[in-house]
Amino acid sequence: MADTSAIDAASKRLALALDALEAALDRRRSADRGQEMLGAQIQALGADRSRLAADLDSQAARARRLETANRDVAGRLDAAIATIRSVIETHER
Repeated sequence: MADTSAIDAASKRLALALDALEAALDRRRSADRGQEMLGAQIQALGADRSRLAADLDSQAARARRLETANRDVAGRLDAAIATIRSVIETHER
């Protein structure tokens, strides 16, 4: 009878240990999935960053072209205004 109760106690301890091991494995799998998801998010953020950097470079170049065109147009307008004033002054005399 003592042997049976010792075996029962050992079986219960073994079952508890196996349950604890299974729970630890579940936690580990969950942590691994979390790390995989985090890695995927980091890769996605890196790709987004690269795309945004390229877009920023493109927009900065476009802004420089527009500034140059704006200066050119402003210069042409100033010249046209000066020409019109000159013509008006010539006709007023």
